[in-house]
Amino acid sequence: MLHLGFVSAILPDYDLNNVLKFASEHQFKCVEVMCWPTGNADARRYAGVTHIDVNNLNPGLVHHLTGQYGVSISGLGYYPNPLDPNPEQAEFYREHIKQVIRAAAQLGIPVVNTFIGRNPSLSITDNLKLYAEHWPAIVKVAEENNVKIGIENCPMWFTDDEWPGGKNLATTPAIWDRMFEIIPSRALGLNYDPSHMIWQMMDEVKPIYQYRDRLHHIHLKDVKLYRDKLDRVGIMANPLEYHSPKLPGLGDVRWRDFFAALTDVRYRGPICIEVEDKAYEGSPEDVRTAILTARNYLSQFLVL
Repeated sequence: MLHLGFVSAILPDYDLNNVLKFASEHQFKCVEVMCWPTGNADARRYAGVTHIDVNNLNPGLVHHLTGQYGVSISGLGYYPNPLDPNPEQAEFYREHIKQVIRAAAQLGIPVVNTFIGRNPSLSITDNLKLYAEHWPAIVKVAEENNVKIGIENCPMWFTDDEWPGGKNLATTPAIWDRMFEIIPSRALGLNYDPSHMIWQMMDEVKPIYQYRDRLHHIHLKDVKLYRDKLDRVGIMANPLEYHSPKLPGLGDVRWRDFFAALTDVRYRGPICIEVEDKAYEGSPEDVRTAILTARNYLSQFLVL
């Protein structure tokens, strides 16, 4: 009913074979596979990982590996800033998103996950104008290839270079509504991550009901909000000054209510653990432990 997987970015030193082998050995049904351009210089945590090179695609090999291990690919992931203030850089990102979409179609993978992007120095209104200018062409490629686009709702406002507005526009239900009004295509939807709602002081369960028809993919990540730190620095501070990403079950997401909502709306699809918990980054063994600890906690809601 719900297909538990993980996001492959947490295993940057594995090749696709070993990612799928690990998934198979540990009862995962799917993996979201990262598709950054090879040679990418993005040094952001969890960025720049390439487990499928869409510019040198080998469909036969991918199908062989997924068949060999009995693990499906829930979606292809690539998370740049397609509305980057640098026009040439933004165009490169948008073109690579299109290439990832075409690769998904060749591989029979239903979803490509990404960000809308944002110029951090511009208002929401001005960024929506950029979105209206640049995103219809991307959505058109998705429609032509019968592939859905899952937009993650992460504000991408964690570091000083992302100040003041973050690098992803698609952060709130109010903005999602405007996005879907501007581009009404059903190909465009959400790769919904409840953790980002928590630190923005919003309800993380309501969107499941409100956007049930736009849930193309789900990320499972938790977050711990440190109220004493928030009381000191306030919501205008760099968000990492008052919260921290955690493994599912170690933060403030109401997972029982979350899964109740998914079943209420009859969601049928991938739910992928996204590990960004710094407490589990000390060694490769810590990373593997993080993935399995999250799996063990979530297993109470699933049949593995």
